[in-house]
Formats: sequence, structure tokens, C-alpha cells
Amino acid sequence: MTRSTGSSEGDTRRAIMRSLLTHGPLTAAALGERLGLSAAGVRRHLDILLEEGLAYAESRRSATHTTRGRPAKYFHLTHRGREHFGHDYDALAGLALEALRRSGGSEAIRELARARTEAIVGSVHRGRSVEETAHALARAFDDHGYAATVQRAGGGIQICQHHCPVSQVAAQYPELCEAEHEVISELLGTHVQPLASIADGHGICTTNVPVHPTNSPDERSGS
Repeated sequence: MTRSTGSSEGDTRRAIMRSLLTHGPLTAAALGERLGLSAAGVRRHLDILLEEGLAYAESRRSATHTTRGRPAKYFHLTHRGREHFGHDYDALAGLALEALRRSGGSEAIRELARARTEAIVGSVHRGRSVEETAHALARAFDDHGYAATVQRAGGGIQICQHHCPVSQVAAQYPELCEAEHEVISELLGTHVQPLASIADGHGICTTNVPVHPTNSPDERSGS
């Protein structure tokens, strides 16, 4: 739960969520009967679940009262609410990549990783400047759950990913990160330097991008 609660309050709310998961949609009255709670007490917890985006309600008339009375509210868990009960996507992805490595080696994983990155940034085209393209890349990654931003740093800029949806898998298969950096470099038209990675235990993925070419004084003067 995102809201701070005492253990009893949290246990009650989780029991309500589990009932909605396994028996929903349910009304507040039906939840109260199932859990031995008052309907008023259940509604208080449901209000918090609605506020936090963990549940939603729909109005529905019962089969026995089709014309009279106010429609009853039936409560469902949202996708976000269901995620509180966990998933095994990382383990499944790991098994799939291991099978791919056995059959095609690291190159097969690299090709898959590259295809995935290209799908994420498929709408990005090289802009008028490196910085403009970097911002477009950050928006594309942000749209796919990476919480990406761009910030200035020294003589360049940095693309920062504050979240990595595949960090656990990437820790086992570095080809995922390598392919991502290759695609970023190609779209920017310049070399990029990975500075930190969530997969390696850092709190953020940071990729440094030089904005101006680092030429020698002789090259800049044309001599």
C-alpha cells in the first residue's frame, strides 16, 4: 500500500483486496459478510483503495431489483491493484533468454535486445542537434516506464533513467544494456559513455553524451 497504515489496517485492506481478486466484483456489503466486517468499515477501506488507484467501482442493478432503488456499487481491483500480489515475469524472461543463449549464443540475445530497443525508440529520428535527439530518446524511454530525463553535465549532457523495467534480467544478460547503448549512439550520431547502471546496483542508469566534438587545437584551427 502506498498510504502509511498500522499493521491491522494494512492486513484488513489486503484481505479486502484478496477477496476482490479471488471473488470479485463484490459490493461493500458482500465484502463485509465475507470478512466479518461492517459495511461502513469496508467502505472506508474501499474509499482509500479507490483514491490510490488500486480499485474501481461500477454501478449495477441486481437481478432481483431491476427497476427500483439505487444501483449497487460493485468493486474491482485495477491492474495496479493486482500487481500487489506479484508476478513472475522476470523469471520467465530469464528462462527464455537462457534458452535463446543455448540455441543461438550471445549474438542471438544481442539481436533480440537490439530489436526491443529499436521498438522502444522507433518513433525517434535524428533531430537538428544531439541535444534535441537526446530529449526525444528520453521521452520515448519515459513512455515505456524508464522515468527518463536529460540533464546537462560538464561539456555534454546525460540521459538518465531513474527506473529500469528489466533491471533484474539485465543484470544476468548485459547484452540488453549493450544493445540499448548501441542504438542510442547510432541515433545521436556520436559515441556515448555508460556511467552507471541500475542492473549493476546503482540507483540510476546514466549515459553521458558529448554535445560538441572533442577536437584538438590544430584541428579546430584548420592547420
